[in-house]
Amino acid sequence: MTFHDGEIALQRQEGVDAQLGALGPRVIRDHMPQQHRDFFAQLPFVVLGSLDEHRRPWASLLTGAPGFMHSPDARRLRIDALPDAADPLAAALRLDAPLGLLGIEPHTRRRNRLNGQVTAVDAAGFELAVGQSFGNCPRYIQAREASPHPVAHTPPPAEALIGLDEPARALIAQADTLFIASAHPHATDPARPAEGVDVSHRGGRPGFVQVAADGTLAVPDFDGNRFFNTLGNLLLHPWAGLLFVDFEGGDLLQLSARAEVLTGTPEALGFEGVDRVLRLQIVSGWRRRGALPLRWGTAQPSPYLEGTGHWLTPAA
Repeated sequence: MTFHDGEIALQRQEGVDAQLGALGPRVIRDHMPQQHRDFFAQLPFVVLGSLDEHRRPWASLLTGAPGFMHSPDARRLRIDALPDAADPLAAALRLDAPLGLLGIEPHTRRRNRLNGQVTAVDAAGFELAVGQSFGNCPRYIQAREASPHPVAHTPPPAEALIGLDEPARALIAQADTLFIASAHPHATDPARPAEGVDVSHRGGRPGFVQVAADGTLAVPDFDGNRFFNTLGNLLLHPWAGLLFVDFEGGDLLQLSARAEVLTGTPEALGFEGVDRVLRLQIVSGWRRRGALPLRWGTAQPSPYLEGTGHWLTPAA
């Protein structure tokens, strides 16, 4: 099974279920092709999706010198890095835990996705058995290149958030990139990799994630590959993990949100050129100031942003 019921339901609404039913098995594999294995090995960071004890998804980010990820064979990926204790990934990282991975290289706009299960954890890192592996198109990725940046020996402690404070609102309001984790409600069976954990990229003009007065977020669903990996999960399990990165200052903002997929006309939804919007009610979160040992240069906006229009009204 390449796609699960939630993904297929949305594909059917778009009239592409038959097309993707034929395409999916050709591009979504149970192993990593060599170019994907090489790609992960050259990256200085990776985005991960995990589940907490309440089965709520979280999005996290791990870093290391290129080579900190490597693939012993086409069905395994080794990551020589571990999360901070305050990161929700730390509690989730155990044997047989389902994880989603996004390898992304913003300056080349390449990205590959992978999901699977943890097969080993030790003092240096962990290993993942591949469930599904596939590439994504370069749409909506802002091109920016990472460079190493030293982190303070004693960075400030992580800050727990119940809602969005002003610094969080400010980071979200100017963001042109969002990472989002989601999961199938039965994301524990290695025999059904389509029903796993996923983590994905969303991009747009700065401000494409709208923040309402009550802290609710609205994210437009721009046209993509129409696999509906994220929205298909949220249709069945309406919880999302969000990750916003301060590319200049190195801060991370991780949020847990109740999710709802809204459909309608662009005018009613408040965005041009979309007929779906993801509404996210923030429940809790963590801010880790200056946590990233990377900084990114000035972004070159994706040429696909020209087709996304401008925002009509603030989120209600």
